[in-house]
Amino acid sequence: MSEKVKKRTLISDIAAHLEVSIATVSLVLNGKAKQSRISDAVAERVLAYVQEVGYKPNQLAKSLRTGKTHVIGLVVEDIANPFFSTVASLIERQAFERGYRIIYCSTNNDTERSKQLISMFREQHVDGYIVVPAAGIEEQVGEILREHTPTVLFDRYLPALPTHHVVVNGAQGTYAAATHLLAQGFANIAFVTTDSEQTQMQDRLDGYVRALQEHQVPQTVKRVAVSKDREAVIADLMTFIEGHRQCDALIFSTNYLCIYGLEAITRLGLRIPDDLALVSYDDHDLFRLYTPAITVIAQPVEDIAKNVIDILLEELKQRASESPRPLQQLVLHPTLVVRQSSVRRAAGSAKKARKQEAAN
Repeated sequence: MSEKVKKRTLISDIAAHLEVSIATVSLVLNGKAKQSRISDAVAERVLAYVQEVGYKPNQLAKSLRTGKTHVIGLVVEDIANPFFSTVASLIERQAFERGYRIIYCSTNNDTERSKQLISMFREQHVDGYIVVPAAGIEEQVGEILREHTPTVLFDRYLPALPTHHVVVNGAQGTYAAATHLLAQGFANIAFVTTDSEQTQMQDRLDGYVRALQEHQVPQTVKRVAVSKDREAVIADLMTFIEGHRQCDALIFSTNYLCIYGLEAITRLGLRIPDDLALVSYDDHDLFRLYTPAITVIAQPVEDIAKNVIDILLEELKQRASESPRPLQQLVLHPTLVVRQSSVRRAAGSAKKARKQEAAN
């Protein structure tokens, strides 16, 4: 015979047992005993009995009563991507320390999926949103802004909407990468990016173009369809590299594209940096461990997370205020981390490396 399910203790049960009003119990639990002139003796009896029975407040009922859920919806492109997972983890830790919980999900950069996820969060009455916006969700973001729900975008923004956002100067990063490669003597640098028109991808492309225009060297841009699967992307990159043998360096606009590029280069039997130098936008654990280690444009993930959560929590604090706060639109700066993949080796060193590879 199964055990009888234990009945959940309600505030009314506590009030009946202690022979006080439900309002008295509620005021004590919400820390308002003194201002409501409830005696210390009664407050202590309530708190002692609550601990004895292990009472847990009904969060749904509390949120309906207060209008707050203390939940923040975090919408990112891909939580498996090291950049987004690191930022999400830092945001979650800082939010938890300040009494908020995070529910996060991935859009896979899909517009319809993004719309559905925002609708789901609206139905759950989250207190605020942190969003990495996919293309085409201006209407949905506009709706939550009109509802005066605190919202912060990061990694990219929506030009048509005035929103709080935290982004990184992608153009500065790719400009530095291209300039570094040119200084190393690489003269035919290709830029491998996605077919996205999103702001962060356009910024990264702009930095590459500006650097090559200033040095009056030819530009080669390869756009990869984001809808392709891994093998299709690798095959596409192999075809591109074979068809552009004049290129002696590649800059990848994302770390996952660089990982696909490494696979393509390995299958083609090419050497880094002797045959092709590499730089990736965004770091990855693999890039430090790879031989040779891969040069990256590293984003300031800790600063991104801190600024995003600080802006959102300040908005939540000021939510009841009738006067809107000025928009916070921060642009942070990336760092070029130079490793072996982008440094031209002396002829003797390259020859020695080829002999070692042949011996292996």
